Amino acid sequence: MKLHKTIPHSQRVLTVLKGIHMKLFIFLSLSIISLSSAAHSGRTNSEGCHNDRKNGGYHCHGTKTKSYTSKSTSVISPTSPPLLTNYNRKDWPHWVDADSDCQDTRAEILIRDSRTPVKFKRNKGCNVSWGEWLDPYTSQVFTKASDLDIDHVVPLAHAHETGAANWTREQKRAFANDFENLLTVEDNSNQAKGSKSPLEWMPENKAFHCEYLEKWLRVKIKYKLYLSKRESKFVMTKVYDCRNK
Repeated sequence: MKLHKTIPHSQRVLTVLKGIHMKLFIFLSLSIISLSSAAHSGRTNSEGCHNDRKNGGYHCHGTKTKSYTSKSTSVISPTSPPLLTNYNRKDWPHWVDADSDCQDTRAEILIRDSRTPVKFKRNKGCNVSWGEWLDPYTSQVFTKASDLDIDHVVPLAHAHETGAANWTREQKRAFANDFENLLTVEDNSNQAKGSKSPLEWMPENKAFHCEYLEKWLRVKIKYKLYLSKRESKFVMTKVYDCRNK
């Protein structure tokens, strides 16, 4: 009589996750390539750069600037890339007015995320003061723009520590103003998050966890930022669970 070896449940889960990990990585990579190659419209500034309102992101045309992704860092890596410089927020130009329409990135994200037409300060159409925003981190509704922050899903400091430290200033500017990595959230929740990864902080609103993690992973892959094995396992397990509820 032959005895069949029983594979522990934990081992079966890890085997499945490895397959899911690679499939999702390929899927997201192809999606990113598709988005980056799609046609778009939008005025450019004096440097030939602009915000892509249709697909998200900030990029330039006709310049000698290299790709806004780090070629020296693999997506999944057992060790963190070396830091040659300390993080300084001033090195990451953010809330730029890329298309010179007087609305900076913060204003454009507030306009994008408001559930009602926004109102501007002094009717100049530049600085947003009122609207209606549902904060995905807390599920609270806000009407005053001053109560809100624009959060980088993958924080600037975290990006610096995971592969972006050696980027050019223009690359950092592109990342800091990428619509795909920005959300309108309550200021206290943004401050509580700081530069933490999903291993250290997750939104209070559990219903948003799946979307949050998929955004996190998508941005990390898009910019080829370092993803530790522990972080990868946590994110991929959660994403897998979300898709198989």
